[in-house]
Order: sequence, then C-alpha cells, then structure tokens
Amino acid sequence: MDIHFDCTQCGRCCHNLKLPMSVEEAIRWAGKGHQVQLLIEAAPAFEEPAETSPERFRYERSFPAVSGTIPIRVNAILVAAFEGACPHLRPDMRCGNYEERPRVCRIYPAEISPNITLSPSSKMCPTEAWSEDLPILLENGAIVDPALAMLIDAHRVATLADVSIKAYACHVLDIATTAFANEGYAVQSPEPARLVEVLTAALRANPEFSEPTQWSFLTNRRATLNMLDQVEADAIKTENGARYIGFFDDQIFDAI
Repeated sequence: MDIHFDCTQCGRCCHNLKLPMSVEEAIRWAGKGHQVQLLIEAAPAFEEPAETSPERFRYERSFPAVSGTIPIRVNAILVAAFEGACPHLRPDMRCGNYEERPRVCRIYPAEISPNITLSPSSKMCPTEAWSEDLPILLENGAIVDPALAMLIDAHRVATLADVSIKAYACHVLDIATTAFANEGYAVQSPEPARLVEVLTAALRANPEFSEPTQWSFLTNRRATLNMLDQVEADAIKTENGARYIGFFDDQIFDAI
C-alpha cells in the first residue's frame, strides 16, 4: 500500500495528547515543569513468545512481575500529558521546541509500533494532507525516507533500553497497579521534579531486574474482574477517571 503525506500545519496533532517518550525525553520534558504521566498495562505471561511472534515487541518492552499467584508482564509508558494545546505550540501553529521535540513528533504520522499499520483515517490530519500529489510516505507498506526509518528504529531501541529504568522508577515511586492489557491504562501522575529525580537516579544506577514484585490489576469490566479472581490474581474494581483510562464503558458499576 502506498501512502502520500505532507504536513499542513493544522496543529491538530499538537492538542490533547498523551505523547509517548523515552526516559531521557521525559526527563527533559518534566524538567521544564510539564506533566509526564505513566500509563501502565499488563498481561499474564506464562511463556515467552517466539522471536517471530507479533507479540514479541510487547513482551520485550515490558518487565516481569506477579499478581497474586500468576506471572505477568508490565508495560509502563512515559507520556507527556496535556489538555488543549501543547505547551510549546505557538499561535502560528509552529513548534517552539522544534530542535528538542520528542521522536514521536518527528515520526508522526508514521507508526512507532511494528505491529500497527498506518491508516490515514486513524490520524488527526485533514484530508488534504494525504493527497496523492504529495510526497510519498509509504511505498508498498514500507517507509520511503531513510532518515524517518532510522528515527523509528531509534525510538524502538530506546523503548527496549528503558524497560529496566521504568521498572526501577515504578518501584521507587511505589507504583504497583496496572490495567489489563488492551482494556485500558492505569494512570500515574508523579510531580515533575520528583519524576526527574527518580529517572535521573535510575539512569545513573543502570539497575538490573530484581525479583518480580506484586502488582494489582485495575479493571472496570465485570468479566475481567471475575476472570482475575478465578486465576487468583489481585484485582481491584475501578471507574474511568484520573487514575484509570478504560477502552470500554464501565460495566462493574452498572445495575445487574
């Protein structure tokens, strides 16, 4: 599949975001006083997926833990979180942080996960940004620009390299609640200066994984809560809100 694209500078992709970042990018962002959150999901992990499995990247970007009696893998995503315009967006829709903007801003609208196929309909860009008379972005499904391909690879490498750092940060920040993978995210919003302190210390320490720690699942789905109880995982019912983003409407609190 061929896809053409050119930015129209509409600014839509610079509003109301949770922007994935590497540890070093998160330190720079939070160091300016901006909010960086951790979005956390996990799934049971009874065996390691094959190298060629589509689940391999998800597995490698997560760290081992346990919930009750079952082994799980926890994926903690550092995101720049803001409502409305990005704090660096200028009135003319240009970036005031252009030279230090995160990789995902440089990569957009290409996908950062190898398991996601780029679809213009899933992006915020206007229709005219995808006209066939514009420069080609994907040819036969592959990125055309070598520099862009290198940025995507660099982001994926950083994602995997940061895993132990984020595991350490969760431990130090006493974070041990997670959403069930593909159902939502547990949300943690540490104070920016504290997050910078913890992440900086973790980078210096270069920690290795210790024994898996106990985690609890947050869920707003009755079926998931029942399933987790049956396998003797630690589960907590919750509602959509500041500490939980559910991909499904709340079900637990509905009348039976």
